[in-house]
Amino acid sequence: MEINEKYIAEIVEKVLRDTRETETIKKQKGVFETMEEALEAVGKAYTQFRKYTIEQREQMISKIREFTYAEAENLAKLGVEETGMGRVTDKIMKHQVVAAKTPGTEDLDTRAYSGDAGLTLVEMAPFGVIGSITPSTNPSETVICNTIGMIAGGNAVVFNPHPNAKKTSNYAVDMVNRAILEAGGPENLVVSVANPTMDSTKEMMSAPAVKMLVATGGPGVVKALLSSGKKAIGAGAGNPPVIVDKTADVEKAGRDIVLGASFDNNLPCIAEKECFAVDSIADELIYHMTQNGAYLIKGKQIDELVKIALVENKGKLGINKKFVGRDAKKFLKELGIDADPRLIICETDFDHPFVQEELMMPILPIVRVKDVDTAIELATKAEHGNRHSAHIHSKNIDNITKFAKAVETTIFVKNAPSYAGIGVGGEAHTTFTIAGPTGEGLTSARSFTRQRRCVMVEALHII
Repeated sequence: MEINEKYIAEIVEKVLRDTRETETIKKQKGVFETMEEALEAVGKAYTQFRKYTIEQREQMISKIREFTYAEAENLAKLGVEETGMGRVTDKIMKHQVVAAKTPGTEDLDTRAYSGDAGLTLVEMAPFGVIGSITPSTNPSETVICNTIGMIAGGNAVVFNPHPNAKKTSNYAVDMVNRAILEAGGPENLVVSVANPTMDSTKEMMSAPAVKMLVATGGPGVVKALLSSGKKAIGAGAGNPPVIVDKTADVEKAGRDIVLGASFDNNLPCIAEKECFAVDSIADELIYHMTQNGAYLIKGKQIDELVKIALVENKGKLGINKKFVGRDAKKFLKELGIDADPRLIICETDFDHPFVQEELMMPILPIVRVKDVDTAIELATKAEHGNRHSAHIHSKNIDNITKFAKAVETTIFVKNAPSYAGIGVGGEAHTTFTIAGPTGEGLTSARSFTRQRRCVMVEALHII
């Protein structure tokens, strides 16, 4: 009998790989083989955590921030290596902004009402154990950001990460647990499963111990959460347009749009996905884009790029998942072009699939329009009613106001790169769970709490 040495070698390698992964899981804090084990562990941790003070919560959060700064580069490299998506330098920045600008316990405010009838306090209390589904686009960033907000609100959390980013997500889970333990917190306050599946998602969602569900992802997962019968926060998809009118600082607009649309290879759901430029400034805008890291393609090159970026599925064009979040040079290489820009730009009409589909690729279609009113009309249509994010470059307050009222998005950025909307170069806090469908907006600690009212009648009103 002939021995197939290659086949045997492959089996041996698989066994060794599985063994190494099992050993890694055993060493990672908070990462369990099954959802049942994870839920049991986090339930015990929450019981302990209820005894901790707000000051102790803040000490844990401070340590998580410290660990995140230290691990930012490792997490960024691991995320790109595992998923093949994004840019390491940009992911480092994303982790740093999560560490710096995710609100902690200061986000929880107590209200008091006093009068002749006594004193009433309204305080923000935890839900308990929160079940969280995280994406492959911002895996560790979402784990860390959600963890800070959720434990600031007094909760414990069980994650079911995207399967394509489980190593990165679980590395982050291990990291936050190490930080919590170093700060004197309980073991397994944050848990996850080693190999997340649809079954583990369903088990997490239906578990009686899980009192709240939070999902960062596409419309399918948000719909599933909203039909769970539990309190749910859903962060859905977007297709953010950007308008440039004739009053804009066109040079700055060109630079800012390239920075925003190319950031982490256009993976963020807030990033500029399509541009509407008033005809009188369109040529100037394109020029300044090419001077700031964009590469302009034309004619047949655009048609060829469509074949690369999109695939047909059941008679409709959809994104080619193999190219989501890839570097612009990878697309150009497929076109036979040797260049390494941050962003690919092209002129299209409104009905072009690059305008209508949320690509999450460093490709930005530009649509020329006759005036700002046309831009507002088309940009609002291109956003598809997601009410997620939209952007404008203009010095005309009336134009800015008109677009803001028409598009009704959760985030609306004026005269800056899109990422200013999550606090990078802009004021206010950051988050990677932007809850447009359920209305919480940019989530923070208070989003993961419930109101409790305490009433004292005919007492403690001392005036």
